[in-house]
Amino acid sequence: MDGDLIDDGFPAVKLFNQGYSYTYDDVIFHPGYIDFPADAVKLDTRLSRNIHLSIPCVASPMDTVTESAMAVAMASVGGIGIVHSNNSVAEQAALVRSAKSRRIPFVSDPVVKSATDSVDSISDFGSAPYVLVTESGTAKSKMLGVVLRSDWEKLSDKGVRVSEYMISSPESVPASYDFEQVAGHLAAKNLSFVPVVRDEEVVDVVTAADVERIRGLPKLGMPSLDAKGEFLVGAAIGTRESDKERLEHLVKAGANVIVLDSSQGNSSYQIEMIKYAKKMYPEIDVIGGNVVTIRQAQNLIQAGVDGLRVGMGSGSICTTQEVCAVGRGQATAVYKVSSVAERSGVPVIADGGISNSGHIVKALTLGASTVMMGSFLAGSTEAPGAYEYKRCGPRIAFKPDEEGMAVSVMGIFCFLGQNFDYLEKNHNMKNGLKIKKYRGMGSLEAMTKGSDARYLGDTAKLKIAQGVVGAVADKGSVLKFIPYTMQAVKQGFQDLGASSLQSAHDLLRSELTLESELEQHKLKEEFMGWFLMKRNIFDQSNYRQQRLFGFSHLVNSL
Repeated sequence: MDGDLIDDGFPAVKLFNQGYSYTYDDVIFHPGYIDFPADAVKLDTRLSRNIHLSIPCVASPMDTVTESAMAVAMASVGGIGIVHSNNSVAEQAALVRSAKSRRIPFVSDPVVKSATDSVDSISDFGSAPYVLVTESGTAKSKMLGVVLRSDWEKLSDKGVRVSEYMISSPESVPASYDFEQVAGHLAAKNLSFVPVVRDEEVVDVVTAADVERIRGLPKLGMPSLDAKGEFLVGAAIGTRESDKERLEHLVKAGANVIVLDSSQGNSSYQIEMIKYAKKMYPEIDVIGGNVVTIRQAQNLIQAGVDGLRVGMGSGSICTTQEVCAVGRGQATAVYKVSSVAERSGVPVIADGGISNSGHIVKALTLGASTVMMGSFLAGSTEAPGAYEYKRCGPRIAFKPDEEGMAVSVMGIFCFLGQNFDYLEKNHNMKNGLKIKKYRGMGSLEAMTKGSDARYLGDTAKLKIAQGVVGAVADKGSVLKFIPYTMQAVKQGFQDLGASSLQSAHDLLRSELTLESELEQHKLKEEFMGWFLMKRNIFDQSNYRQQRLFGFSHLVNSL
């Protein structure tokens, strides 16, 4: 017996060649040997052939996830945001220019008046101690002066034009200043705020309170900058003829990388667009996808892509696998595509299915160079949209869902996580749960704005949804939770015995072993189905819709 070999897990090549389609929750890694501290783990990586990042995080090109504020924040922490294309060409280009014009880690929204306007009430100041004055009354014009709240409060006639009492030519700093330079200027001049200006136009206003807030967050890592010292910003386009014009405007706006946004990337449309983009703009990296098989990946690699986006139906609000019966478990997809892409030097972006730091560790170890996140970032301060407040139903009281999804179930608005008493205490919810909308780009709601082209359905008379609309609880700023998440990822890599992404990839091909938790995961889902039906939350016919609301992540934490 002592001489017999005992199986102690499986190498990846064996586990992923048994005919099963694994999600992240279906597999688990075995620990390796530790001979370095967690802080020694290096997470720097490549997004594409020529785009390098300090952390492996990408904000998804979804209209409820990435616009200029998210792009700025992600670049500030060392990742990158891909600005969505569910808008007009001019609007998307403006979002890219807005992000590229900044060097501070946030986007401010200053109150602006023209010289002939008046400040009618104290509410015009909002929470700021000032109102900016520009030629046109918008930020996109020359700054003339500033009105201080303290000066306005002293006026006997508060209806006079602001030009009569504004401070002309106030102190300002150039947009090329980074956060520390702006903060140093505020301190040196003993100012409470300072406008940030580019070509005489106001880009932002930074206050002393902003400086205090940012310095209270985890220390930001190396920002993602291009050769000009500007934030790295990506942009998405489709594969239609009209997208060639969009591509031209985005390149002129300064986009550093272009993502071809399609749910199924192995098409003649995408291959033609790849070749066109690389011919017209050879200096711009082009990322293709989405793909989940080796054959799909090979076709796009041969066409000339600089990166591959992997995932089909794996997102929490994506229903492609249910509606179309195509796709692949995300763990299997990442492993298979990475295996062939690595031979061509093409980095892989694991897109979808990320709801906790463990999923990030799994995606990166299985061969991805970066992870693209939607729901993980939705609901944050930097995500587009306004916060709303919704009361929770009393019936939901089980263990937290990592994504913090909130859904309307039988007319009762619920947060999938904690009971209402807990939420009211810990989220300061006097008016209910603080949420933001989050929707799949395949939802009918998103399709009405143009995203149907992503699913090759823009010419179809009948629109078939491949996504849903939901809401996500407030998560605060990505400037806070992304650094914490990356520290958790480092600890995961340390447990594996991998001191870098390349080290993890090397271990996967040599000594790293895994096991499947597929049956355990199925049992958990079956239990959750029973749990929900017993409480009349979903009926039998609706049970499969648990995926739409992130229940697959929820049951895995039970």
